[in-house]
Amino acid sequence: MLRFFMHPLVYYFVLYSLCIGFIRIKKERESFYTKTEPLYEEVWFTYLKGLPAGLAVSAPVIAAGISIPFEALILIAASTFLLSLAFSLQLLSAAFTIGTAMLGAYVIPLLAKEGPFADWNQPDPAAFAVLIGLLLAAEGILIYKTGHHRTSPSIIKSSRGLPIGRHTARRLWMLPVVLFVPGGTLASVFSWWPVFEMNGQSFSLFIIPFFVGFSQSVQGSLPKASIQASGKRIVWLACIVLLLGAAGLWWTPLSYFSAAAAAAGRIFLLIRQKRNDRSAAYFFSKKDTGLIVLGLLPNSPSEKMGIQVGETISKVNGTSVKTTEEFYKALQKNRALCKLEIYGHNGEIRYVQRATYEGDHHELGLLFVEQPKKKGIRAG
Repeated sequence: MLRFFMHPLVYYFVLYSLCIGFIRIKKERESFYTKTEPLYEEVWFTYLKGLPAGLAVSAPVIAAGISIPFEALILIAASTFLLSLAFSLQLLSAAFTIGTAMLGAYVIPLLAKEGPFADWNQPDPAAFAVLIGLLLAAEGILIYKTGHHRTSPSIIKSSRGLPIGRHTARRLWMLPVVLFVPGGTLASVFSWWPVFEMNGQSFSLFIIPFFVGFSQSVQGSLPKASIQASGKRIVWLACIVLLLGAAGLWWTPLSYFSAAAAAAGRIFLLIRQKRNDRSAAYFFSKKDTGLIVLGLLPNSPSEKMGIQVGETISKVNGTSVKTTEEFYKALQKNRALCKLEIYGHNGEIRYVQRATYEGDHHELGLLFVEQPKKKGIRAG
């Protein structure tokens, strides 16, 4: 476990997650003059949500005896760091981080036939390819299970200059994966480093933190539906990559082809999602039936009432509402009780009510699509 905490990326991504949170809060305040989640929420999410997935990936890695040379681990860490500098979390997909490292492991020995890189241990391409497939599968499952949690709402402008709502998921997961590292590289430096023999070769056991990123903006549907659809597609892509990577055990070129397929497939899915979302009608826009809920503040009265993002509030205390001003005025009619008529996701009407107390948010902690006072961003 001590070896895990020696990895520099463990500490680097604490700061990185805080930066993501700062960017999120800045954009939310541009739209609503408030934030939906505290700054540290991204750090908590990054370091806790991926733990079960890391254990799940470790099981087949250990069972298959997959080993990655220490030099390759350095390349993976370097590629993860360099790709993170673009602050595009899509680039932190295993298809890109490990794929880039795999390319470097092949190219560097060819270019540096002399010097410190000449003696680097060449990793098994099939092991690299299978690792990409396993992490890509974990990425898809994490996106499906948790990628839609606490998405960040914002208000942008349509091509016609009208305000519309958008939800953005910018997520990062740390997956601690147990790997075999061949050779006694670290044992020669640290006498206490555990080394064991297997099939006549020495190995060290490492817990390596892999960081997987995901980013998706949704304006044409409910964020949960769109993000879960992306997660399913990535899982299917991972299955193809795993099959090709496993076949690479018998024919090495298939290992490189599987890595290329992972990167190409990930790019294709990204482009497809953006096109589908942009071609759909704006989901979070002003409606004649009432006020559509764009977001909810955590621990607010609206959250406790069970109101969900994407539902439409048609009446407040018996009064029809279409603007936030009408909504606020209707709330004032009864300062002791709030009763809402809501169109759910299934189109059916339901009623919720709650006693109101001094100190409650004056709009129940609901965020609506309103013309922003500051200059908006055009929907692209």
